Amino acid sequence: MNFGLGPILLVLLLVIASYAIVIYNGLVRARQIMREAWSGIDVQLKRRADLIPNLIETVKGYVQHERAVLEEVTALRSRAQSLPSDDVAGRGQVEGLLGRALGRLFAVAEAYPDLKANENFRQLQSSLETLESEIQMARRYYNGAARELNIKVESFPSNLVASMFGFSQAEYFEIDNAEDRAVPKVSFS
Repeated sequence: MNFGLGPILLVLLLVIASYAIVIYNGLVRARQIMREAWSGIDVQLKRRADLIPNLIETVKGYVQHERAVLEEVTALRSRAQSLPSDDVAGRGQVEGLLGRALGRLFAVAEAYPDLKANENFRQLQSSLETLESEIQMARRYYNGAARELNIKVESFPSNLVASMFGFSQAEYFEIDNAEDRAVPKVSFS
């Protein structure tokens, strides 16, 4: 019984094709996890952006001569919302600037005892502090998912399948300035 080389090649091709399918599905899974993780960041950033107008309105009544800080926060919020949701690097930069501006806004509020005592302001501060923490967690989750995708895109032999099907590396959601990485200080004293 001489089967020849044909059946052996067929089995070998089936094994290679099956392995390529497994790799492809792993890449798709990693990309979807990364997209879902980005969606989590996007939701938290939207929630923060929605709180900012309420915070600005509450502060306006107390800090008439601190217009520049209020205008900066408002402008950065608008800029952040105007960026495409898939612009990870741009969003990271603008959201970092917005976080710093919010920190300055809270620092200004420290000089106004009546404002610090305002229940609405205190609730908004507390909500923003919670959101900053959630954004931090979502950022870590996204960056972990991006790392996993990037490893698959760069590793052999999955890099062959990735390049064949147009998979590319994901950008990390990073903040350039070390000061921007810190959660804004919120004080109720």
